[in-house]
Amino acid sequence: MTEPFKPLEGIRIVEMSHMIMGPSCGMFLGFLGAEVIKVEPPEGDKTRYLSGMGRPMFPLFNRGKKSVQLDLSSESGQAALRKLLATADVFIENFRDQSLAKMGADGETLRREFPGLIVASHKGFLRGPYQDRTALDEVVQMMTGLAYMTGPSGRPLRVGSSANDIMGGLFGAFSVLAALLERKETGKGRNLRIGLFENCLLLVAQHMVQFELEGTSPPPMPERDFSWPVYDIFDTSDGKQVFVGAVTEGQWTTLCTFLGLQELLDDPRLQTRMDQITARSWTIPIVASAIATHDAKSLGRQFEALGIPYSPIAKPADMYDDPHVMRPGGLATSHMPDGSTFRAPSLPFEVDGEMLTGGGDLQQVGQDTETVLAGLGFDAAEIAAARGKAKERAA
Repeated sequence: MTEPFKPLEGIRIVEMSHMIMGPSCGMFLGFLGAEVIKVEPPEGDKTRYLSGMGRPMFPLFNRGKKSVQLDLSSESGQAALRKLLATADVFIENFRDQSLAKMGADGETLRREFPGLIVASHKGFLRGPYQDRTALDEVVQMMTGLAYMTGPSGRPLRVGSSANDIMGGLFGAFSVLAALLERKETGKGRNLRIGLFENCLLLVAQHMVQFELEGTSPPPMPERDFSWPVYDIFDTSDGKQVFVGAVTEGQWTTLCTFLGLQELLDDPRLQTRMDQITARSWTIPIVASAIATHDAKSLGRQFEALGIPYSPIAKPADMYDDPHVMRPGGLATSHMPDGSTFRAPSLPFEVDGEMLTGGGDLQQVGQDTETVLAGLGFDAAEIAAARGKAKERAA
């Protein structure tokens, strides 16, 4: 890439959000060159202090952002926010409508005061009967049927990542980009509302439409009707698990030939793909026995050479040893305020043959408060009043 890919350079985004959905929206736009100013309360975003599975949330989704502390319970803090928004192109938030209204930062108020501002509101639901409900990623997965489709009957399971939150942030960034393009022509901003529930609804749309077109409600994925002769997880001789697929006539022939299963190729009951699918109850155990005589590593090499769909069953941590992930540009390194570093995936697209590798670093709480507010004309006393005093956090 001869020139840095920063199409949003010069765009100022003020982000006032926490957890994943709103922060991921800001992160995506920041990767594209926008200046993202994260507004945090005096004690800092609570997500900073999570542990366990919550530990990566703040550093991962707030890379490359500036941090400004504002006490929005005070008049000084609210005044500083408004002055900051007067310089912004986009405002990202994920607070309750009522909370925003109390501080005069709801969409309608901001639209009147800053007609060119694009407001991207990340909510649990779009407007309608559920708009005031509290939502979580897991809640909407249960509501829409995604959890039902993921687990076996009677055991609904959430997807094994914060997929809805991240995809919701992506739709937020997508709608912001569209609004920025429109504003070039009209000079006017837009109030955008992105719904976590509606995002999840889109993820199950294929199952909804199957029912709409055929009158058939599909079973959970673990119990689904198969459309391919082989599409299963198998055990190997070294105690590993692998996924193997054979979804075309050519792949079926190649797989059976490689495994020495000429009897399946010659069997008159298995001469069409539908024959092979119908016979899965007795052919899959035969395939499983043959695969079990091979170790996972050699299978991987040979299946790749033969063009057979194949994958080891990996854990996320295994990705740090994956040669494709670890190729130049596959991961971006970010620095934490304490000097430690972490590696996280780059955005999943290339520009002129290269990936965007600038992950961005993490700022300390309020690290950019003085610089940003001084740039707005605030003096030291006004900055101190606007940022407030952090309350002591419980251990």
